[in-house]
Amino acid sequence: MLARSPQAAFQRLFDQVGPVDQVGIDERVAKYGTRSIKKAAKLWGLKTAVSMVDLTTLEGKDTPGKVASLCQKALRPHDDPAIPQVAAVCVYPAMVRHARRALGSDTAVRIASVATAFPSGQAPLKTRLAEVKAAVADGADEIDMVINRGAFLAGEFGLMQDEISAVVQACGSATLKVILEVSELETYDNIRAASFLAMRVIRPGDFIKTSTGKTSLNATLGNNQVMLEAIRDFYLDTGIPIAMKPAGGIRTAKQSLTFLIAVKETLGDAWLNNSRYRFGASSLLNDLLRQLEKESTGAYQAPYYFSEAAESY
Repeated sequence: MLARSPQAAFQRLFDQVGPVDQVGIDERVAKYGTRSIKKAAKLWGLKTAVSMVDLTTLEGKDTPGKVASLCQKALRPHDDPAIPQVAAVCVYPAMVRHARRALGSDTAVRIASVATAFPSGQAPLKTRLAEVKAAVADGADEIDMVINRGAFLAGEFGLMQDEISAVVQACGSATLKVILEVSELETYDNIRAASFLAMRVIRPGDFIKTSTGKTSLNATLGNNQVMLEAIRDFYLDTGIPIAMKPAGGIRTAKQSLTFLIAVKETLGDAWLNNSRYRFGASSLLNDLLRQLEKESTGAYQAPYYFSEAAESY
C-alpha cells in the first residue's frame, strides 16, 4: 500500500515528525555567521574541529602506502603536540586492514569504512551486509552506510528501516553512520523525515550524516540545521542521543567554526566532541592547521607547508 501511495505515506510521516519552516531555518543559519569568536574561544574551536575530522581517502587508485601515510597524518597532524589527533581515518573496505596495520591497536584514532555499495547503495542487501561484516572483521571501528533512497522516495519506509536495522546487526560493536544523501532527498521536510526514520532504528551514539561527498550538493548550514533540530527533538522525546556528521563541501576553518556555533546553539555543549559530532571533510584539516599556526605565530604559512590532505568527503 505504501509503495502504491507514496504521497499518503509521506503525509502520514510529516504529520508524525512535523514540518520544517524553511524560511526560519534559512534565517537562523544566516545569523550563525555573524557571531563574534574571540581569541581563546577561536583557538579552542579550531583544535576541537581538528579532533572532529574524519581524514579520508576514497579513490580507485588508493594503495596501502597512501593509506599508511594518511594514518600518520591522522596520528600527528602537526609538529605542535598541543594540536590533537583527528577522530578517524576513513577508507574503502579493501583498505581497512592496511589502516589497522598502520595505526596499530593502541590509539584513539578510529578506522571508519564506507560500505553498503557506497556511494550509490545499488547492490543486493546480501552483498551490502557482507561488505559491512568484512570491514568490521578487518578492523573497522565505524561503518558509514548509505540509505536506500529509492525506497524512501517511493514511500517504502519500512523497507528503508529494515535495511538499516540489518546493517546495525552486521556492525556488531562498530559505530554506524547513516548517510541520507540530502541532495537526493530534495526538500528540508524529506531530510527531517529521513532523519527520524533512521534515528528510530539506530543505537545511542550512532550517527546520521548528510552526504557521501560524491554529489553536487553536500553539507550546507541549512541541511545541517534541519538534522541538528531533528536530533534535538528526537532526544527531547526519547532521551536517546544521536550523533551528527556533515560531509562534503566544508573546506575552511571559518566554515567549521560556524558549524560548531550551530551545534552549540542547537544541541549544547554535550555535542561539542568527536563522539557526537564529526566533519567529513579531509581538505578542511590543512586550513585548520594554517589558522592554528596563524594564532600561534601571527603569520600564515603557505598551503604547501602542510602535507597534502586526501580528498574532501
